[in-house]
Amino acid sequence: MSSQTPLVALSPELQILLKEHNKGLLNGIINANLQTRFAQEFDGLREFRDAIGQLKGRSAHEAWECYRDRVPLTNYGAYGPFISRFLEEPCKEEDVKDLLSPGLPFYLAKSSGTSGKAAKLFPRYHRVAASSQQPGTAKACHILSMTYIRVIDVLQNEGKSTKVLLSNAISGIARMEHGFGVDSDPETVKLTLPNATSPIAVGHIRNYRSALLVHALFALAEERLAFFHATFSTNFLDFIRFMEEEWPTLLNSIENGTIPAFEGMNHVREYLEPKLLPNPSRAQKLREIGESRTDPGWFIRIWPELKQVACIVTGLFSGTLPKIRHYLGPDVLINSGVIGASEGQTAISRGSTDLNLFKVTAQDFVEYLDVTKDPSAANLVPAWELEAGRRYEVILTTRDGLWRYRLEDIIEVAGFDPDDGFPLLRYIERLNPELRLGAGVSISETQIIEGILAGEKCLGKVKEFTVVIDERTFPRRFGYFVELQDAPKPNAYPALHEVRDELRRINDNVDVCLRCKKIGEPTIRILEPGTFSEYRQWRAGIARAFGQIKVPVFVTDEATKEWLEERVMQELLCPAED
Repeated sequence: MSSQTPLVALSPELQILLKEHNKGLLNGIINANLQTRFAQEFDGLREFRDAIGQLKGRSAHEAWECYRDRVPLTNYGAYGPFISRFLEEPCKEEDVKDLLSPGLPFYLAKSSGTSGKAAKLFPRYHRVAASSQQPGTAKACHILSMTYIRVIDVLQNEGKSTKVLLSNAISGIARMEHGFGVDSDPETVKLTLPNATSPIAVGHIRNYRSALLVHALFALAEERLAFFHATFSTNFLDFIRFMEEEWPTLLNSIENGTIPAFEGMNHVREYLEPKLLPNPSRAQKLREIGESRTDPGWFIRIWPELKQVACIVTGLFSGTLPKIRHYLGPDVLINSGVIGASEGQTAISRGSTDLNLFKVTAQDFVEYLDVTKDPSAANLVPAWELEAGRRYEVILTTRDGLWRYRLEDIIEVAGFDPDDGFPLLRYIERLNPELRLGAGVSISETQIIEGILAGEKCLGKVKEFTVVIDERTFPRRFGYFVELQDAPKPNAYPALHEVRDELRRINDNVDVCLRCKKIGEPTIRILEPGTFSEYRQWRAGIARAFGQIKVPVFVTDEATKEWLEERVMQELLCPAED
């Protein structure tokens, strides 16, 4: 992490370096992927194919100019018909080899699809990923998964086949980083990676709660633990919650060297039992530390050498930060992970004091679309022409075969790294993720978040939330399902007015339609403690993997709405309505 102040503008020297790097990176991607099925068959690349074919011995600058003027913006609709070949029965190698990038993918990444939208699939091709292991000998707890959704048998000649995993991006990245194909599972399941507290077998537990508890068991057994790594901050808080709930059980297991009988882990018990040796002194020390969590820094008493926790704490997850900080105390660093998706990774955390500051990585070619301009290739801005303070949509051309793909993430340029000129970004929101209420009213993700945060003064600190269209009475209205950090404040009903007034202030259509009663005032239903932990457990069971399960800002499917309604503890009502 760099402590240097970001540059507001690039110096001429850094601009040249950044331009040369990006053009070289793009030329390498073009050379690698130009002969793939997609690049040769997708009609949108026809003009580019014809033009670049005329450039013999082309330079990186010539490739950039050809690409700049002839490659259109794309979205998933361009790739879906190609990627769907992996789901055909039988799946033949001749149909899917060299599809988006050379060879066969290591895995297919399935997007989370948690808002009710259909999940997307993205082939991810084998390469050595940046290691998530911390340097040196310090112990780390990586709260990750090795599970997958299913195995696709890709048939070759003479009856042979190659296996391609269909999984979420998190477990796929973890497997690819270490070269753990499904064929190697019988051997790798016996191992523990260097410096890791959890044996690999823990990653094969599909039950969300059980997997986190066994990660906690091995972490508690290691006094010298220095690092935690989870995907989302909500996963880390679930880890803490479950550890609190099973504290006596976990300590007894450490004392006796036994693995508890948590649900859904019998298939890995034989691999875990040899890894946990009896440690009565450690168990006794943990009992002396106790379960008192009212004072900040409980984790430092458990792990005196703890230095850093890495997980996504920006955007929708920012409400979890106070709770995490309470457990860690003031001195443990929090690293906010990455800006990334199933399609690819855009940037990595740069600072520990400014958690929403990320540095663009050197993996893929990134361009930027000014959010105030029409979405066309002609309006794209390369990295070396960015302006600090402006907002852009991220556009990716990747080694995995995406060409000017609209990632639909909105960022703000915070400046440039003084060392190499790479752009520094702040994550803002998804592009136009609107919940439409009807009557000409829609509301954005950012506005939804700002609305509920305005009610915290009367309501109490919001831990997590989601929003639905509340149709219980006419007219329809925006309905918040909220889980709080603590009990609701006494007489919390004024939060309804605070949320309503904030939504009216930031959304003119909400204001107009409330005045003429085309829509109803927003509702707030408070959920039982632990509801969203249970939600991730529930969704993980459906998806058969938990690596990237998160609570969506908007919920539109009826099954999830009904599930949440069953867990309402209290609904806020104005006194006249009691």
